[in-house]
Amino acid sequence: QVQLVESGGGLVQAGGSLTLSCAASGRTFSSSAMGWFRRAPGKGREFVAAIGWSNGVTVYADSVKGRSTISRGKAENTVYLQMNALKPEDTAVYYCAAQDASSSSKDLGVYDYWGQGTQVTVSA
Repeated sequence: QVQLVESGGGLVQAGGSLTLSCAASGRTFSSSAMGWFRRAPGKGREFVAAIGWSNGVTVYADSVKGRSTISRGKAENTVYLQMNALKPEDTAVYYCAAQDASSSSKDLGVYDYWGQGTQVTVSA
């Protein structure tokens, strides 16, 4: 059974930083693209960042570009999202996702596996 488990969320003041982690188990994701999405209160799930495995290409939502970095860990089944200069509008549940394909994508519909999410709250 495939599982993605996020960690690292919490409460942080505006301007602060957080690093989210995602650990995948149940199969090897060494050739899979992985991504982060978020759902703010009252809104739908939206793309945050993704990283492709085959070429390491990263893509970011405009709302986090320049403030966030997605990376893969030394362990093949881990991915991180470092977020800096956090804003109250970054408050959301953040979800890790993985897909069978190797190219990064902003489209949540192509992701096959999802974690349960971790809450990030940014206070003003």
